[in-house]
Amino acid sequence: MTKMTLLTGPTLCFDANPLAGPWQDAVRIETDGAVLLADGRIAAVGKAAELRQAHPQAAEQRYDGDHLICPGFVDAHVHYPQTGIIASWGKRLIDWLNDYTFPEEMRLSDADYAQEVATRYLNLTRAHGTTTVASYCTIHPHSVDALFTAAASRDQRIVAGKTCMDRNAPDGLRDTPQSGYDDSKALIERWHGKGRATYAITPRFSPTSTPEQLAALGALWGEHPDCLMQTHLSEQTDEVAWVRDLFPQARDYLDTYEAHGLLGERAVYGHAIYLEPREVDRIAEAGAALVHCPTSNTFIGSGLFDMAGLSARHIPVGLATDTGGGSSFSMLRTMAAAYEIGQLRGTPLHAAQLIWLATAGSAYSLHLGDKVGSISIGYEADLTVLNLSSTPAIAQRHAQAKDHWESLFATIMMGDDRAIADVWIAGARQT
Repeated sequence: MTKMTLLTGPTLCFDANPLAGPWQDAVRIETDGAVLLADGRIAAVGKAAELRQAHPQAAEQRYDGDHLICPGFVDAHVHYPQTGIIASWGKRLIDWLNDYTFPEEMRLSDADYAQEVATRYLNLTRAHGTTTVASYCTIHPHSVDALFTAAASRDQRIVAGKTCMDRNAPDGLRDTPQSGYDDSKALIERWHGKGRATYAITPRFSPTSTPEQLAALGALWGEHPDCLMQTHLSEQTDEVAWVRDLFPQARDYLDTYEAHGLLGERAVYGHAIYLEPREVDRIAEAGAALVHCPTSNTFIGSGLFDMAGLSARHIPVGLATDTGGGSSFSMLRTMAAAYEIGQLRGTPLHAAQLIWLATAGSAYSLHLGDKVGSISIGYEADLTVLNLSSTPAIAQRHAQAKDHWESLFATIMMGDDRAIADVWIAGARQT
């Protein structure tokens, strides 16, 4: 007999994209909701009394009105190798890479250390309610194996790829156009579509890849179009100027990818702060996705992402911690930073829009929107249960709240790992 688990309590449900119309028409909270889990998937969603009566054999896990059953958080752009250097002081992007990132990534040449960091990273993010991540690894193929292996051991959905760099990096962190192609191809064959794994072809960004390497990776993507392609785009003004110097023939930063076959529907570009009108037009036409990294964008002084303007163009947008340039492993803190940046741009986001970005929005940006990110029948049973009164400061605000939306917003703005009451991955409660 199939083992069934019935989660009962206030439940977050999505009916549409709350950035594409009134949030009230797109997101709702079922105060007496329930979610039935079976065989690692969501078997039913509805009213607690009705599902309890229909499935008396199910083991029930009750969550009271101080909780909210949500989809598991989906972090759409991270660097797991940078786990150990998170919250390092005072650098902008290029100095950050040279002084912190590259030395730490060199350490992952040790396969045992890579496995240690991968396991530590997934433990830290799970404690913050994150159930799916899309990560850059290092140039070392075993760093990719380490993360996919660690995720598979806990039946966790994962997107990852070998970072490819053949210039403007230390000797120990450079590959070649051919080795980047060969290593990535072998990793695709080993991992892509196996279990809950998705491979992402991963040039770090144009300054660290020659045109020859970008062309080789574009060719590889053409051979494996069901893979994702993840990279960085227009994060800082000095980076954009550097790209202009390195690619004088390119029309703009995006063109350095587009000219080499690295623009398409399954492309995912992190940051995308300083986009030219042509770039926005081409991203929208291609159906590519962008990822907002608000804590990173403020921590290393990059700038303010135009969520409202880009969403209005119907460009898929995800949300990400961008650890370790981002200053927190928490998607709650990331949502709070996205709200703050929206305030600075005069377009603040509602709690319903923030939680959508951290779940379904990120899932759609990674072409996983039919698998995770929503509490819907047939979806993989990845769930995060929030405690809406996790600290005295949050509890007193929760007590004054007029509805669940006010309570959720207080947890988004002030919450941390203490607000994560439970995490369920593939239908299994994590301990």
